[in-house]
Amino acid sequence: MNLRVLVDMGALYGPLTVLHGEWWRLFTAMFLHGGMTHLLMNMVSIYLIGRGMELYFEKKAYISIYLFAGLVGGLVSLLVHPESVGIGASGAIFGVFGALAGFFLAHRKRRAVRSQAFMKDFAVIMGINLVLGFSIESIDVTAHIAGLVAGFTGGFMLSRQPRLIWVYGLVMLGVIISLVRYLPYYYAQYYT
Repeated sequence: MNLRVLVDMGALYGPLTVLHGEWWRLFTAMFLHGGMTHLLMNMVSIYLIGRGMELYFEKKAYISIYLFAGLVGGLVSLLVHPESVGIGASGAIFGVFGALAGFFLAHRKRRAVRSQAFMKDFAVIMGINLVLGFSIESIDVTAHIAGLVAGFTGGFMLSRQPRLIWVYGLVMLGVIISLVRYLPYYYAQYYT
């Protein structure tokens, strides 16, 4: 797909997002895809992993983890790749994977058999994604890893104490605000 068209539709692009204050792109980029294959891969991934999220997390926790992971993934991508065009829900989807990993790590003793099975599958999926991510230039591994960490944090925290969703929200908002405040300074140095 034409990168100019994607940028016009709301893709992440550092100079517009950071230097021109178009922060809304962090959100819209999560819903843009580079073609049917990209869209189908993300849809199948969220369908498969989303069923597990629905079993172990409340809806508001699921939505919070998904959105925060996507936003953090986008911001880290802007930090590491200031001139690239970013699209897709992969950071958010990796956040969902991370949340389930956090859940099973938090409950590894109570759910030993399921935890072991999930963690083996998780390791295989992450390994495949890392190999693909480092092999295919257009895949943004930094957004994946940042989303994974944001999701893992939420999954671990909320699986132990679902009422702490507001604490998770504050932590993620703190990370997001810190990155949003830092990026203009970083970009000013990058572009001078």
